[in-house]
Amino acid sequence: MNWLFAPVPKARVALFRTIVYLFAAADLVIFTPWVRGHAHASAESYQPLLVARLLHLPRPTALIVWIIFWTLLVTALAAATGRYPRLLGWTVFGLYFAWMLVAMSYGKVDHDRYAYLMALAVLPTCGPARFGDRTPSERAGWAFRMVQLGVVATYFLASWAKLRYGGPEWMTGSVLARAILRRGTGLADLIAPIPGLLIGAQIGIMLFELLSPLVLVVPEKWRLRVVGFFYSFHLVTIATITISFAPHLVAMLSFLPLERAYDWLRRKVRRDKPAEPVAEPALTG
Repeated sequence: MNWLFAPVPKARVALFRTIVYLFAAADLVIFTPWVRGHAHASAESYQPLLVARLLHLPRPTALIVWIIFWTLLVTALAAATGRYPRLLGWTVFGLYFAWMLVAMSYGKVDHDRYAYLMALAVLPTCGPARFGDRTPSERAGWAFRMVQLGVVATYFLASWAKLRYGGPEWMTGSVLARAILRRGTGLADLIAPIPGLLIGAQIGIMLFELLSPLVLVVPEKWRLRVVGFFYSFHLVTIATITISFAPHLVAMLSFLPLERAYDWLRRKVRRDKPAEPVAEPALTG
């Protein structure tokens, strides 16, 4: 239980919260602008997810889509200021969850949103937090651990799905080759002809996803290196087959000591700030 509630500084909450909510706003206009197109999608194309069916949610009309869009955009920017963390936090989570139901109820379901949705769900429980506040918080520690579990679940369950639907043959099949043919970059075209490289990469991906839970138990020094490997994996993925896991990458920040980055930036700004001129004493007489 101590592991589950290991305290983290409130400063880490403040910076993580700002990044998470700013990403929600950016996601609406930069990363997934195609969701707005569902405002004019046909009723026949609507395939509501299970949770939408259980909640008896109506089909997203143009009015519903645009209300969610503008309300979420404004609320996410407001939440990024850190004001009213519970009220605005729960509101952003509810609106973004609804936005994802709009996005994923037309035949395409992305698994890179799970850990990010977890972050939106638990951040309101952290309460107020300010930059530079090193006060340890078990409540925040629990919240960050939940996000970390969401990150690991994304990887591990992805490997389970590969084995369930593709079997062990997934590792020796042509999954990456097909991906490169569909959306490969110039870099992918250069490395794809190397004998055995794509098969080796698929085996490596499977092992990486199956072993991902180890990041939760290794010492902090090694944990940072493992998370660095996670980020490098996604960097290679973007550079070769242009698949972006942007919300997942934001959620992975929960593993990092963000308060150290903030302290470093603040020291650098103070060091680079020009000194104010000293006023010379006025002459009298």
